[in-house]
Amino acid sequence: MKFLDQAKIYVRSGDGGDGVIAFRREKYIEFGGPDGGKGGRGGDVIFRAVANLNTLIDFRYTQHFRARKGGNGAGSDRTGAASPNVVIDVPVGTQVFDEDRETMLADLDVVGKEILLCRGGDGGFGNAHYKTSTNRAPRRADKGWPGEERWVWLRLKLIADVGLVGLPNAGKSTLLSVCSRAKPKIADYPFTTLHPQLGVVRISATEEFIIADIPGLIEGASDGAGLGDRFLGHVERCATLIHLLDGTESQIVKNYRMIRHELAAYDENLAAKPEIVVLNKCDALTKAQITTRKRALAKASGAPVLTLSGVTGEGLPELLRFVQDQVTATRRAEQEAVSVASPDRM
Repeated sequence: MKFLDQAKIYVRSGDGGDGVIAFRREKYIEFGGPDGGKGGRGGDVIFRAVANLNTLIDFRYTQHFRARKGGNGAGSDRTGAASPNVVIDVPVGTQVFDEDRETMLADLDVVGKEILLCRGGDGGFGNAHYKTSTNRAPRRADKGWPGEERWVWLRLKLIADVGLVGLPNAGKSTLLSVCSRAKPKIADYPFTTLHPQLGVVRISATEEFIIADIPGLIEGASDGAGLGDRFLGHVERCATLIHLLDGTESQIVKNYRMIRHELAAYDENLAAKPEIVVLNKCDALTKAQITTRKRALAKASGAPVLTLSGVTGEGLPELLRFVQDQVTATRRAEQEAVSVASPDRM
């Protein structure tokens, strides 16, 4: 399935049903009063986050969503039928923006979360509503209230525990392919990855985490250069970042600092996330080169540096265990924060 992370769609809720003018007509009742019923309510447009979707590709082919009009009222003071709601299923992590692409209307970041975006119109009153002691036979009935309509932008931010960042051709797709069942395109040229990829990494029967690979970042990515600015949002929700660096590059410290600068320029909160620095392609380096570059990276980052060969798998088990421990600690901290914020009431 092709990945699509943004789409523009049109939504319109249903108009309310019309009220009617009617009078009671029964045998032996000479002067029947008004009994025109009210119109039914128009359908709402609701967005709902579901777990079994991971792309917005469906909205490329279906871009207009309209709820039905409510049923008209009827005699005998019968109210028209309310129209069913239109429920639009979107992937978890979808944000709904107004047509200006800046005003956020909803952030559907939890499975089952819903937002009522366009409310259906109320039904119009029938003439029975306007009966008074002085107006015993009103001939007034209202049209239903119109529904709401708008164009909105959907933007998907993937929900993952770990995000892979780095320069193009640093080996991110290779790492994703060897640690999960994901099958990203792998080739020896930059920007092989054009769309974000997700993979599930299983450490044991009870331990697993989701990893996201985004297209490589280049200088100026936070301002729109290359593909980075569009896809950096996919790692905003990740708890931990794996910063993968090509060990065969001569200016490895400069490359590290450039990526860090782009993360900070895009969002300070993104740059503040826990980071695991990994020196990749160590199978092409001598032990002396590994030691030298590992020491330089540790000095620049102020954190331990792990070594890896995505091709041979050397260092992979240690990396995955380290990542799993970080993810587990982050999840535990989040659960504790939630329990403190909303303690159980006895």
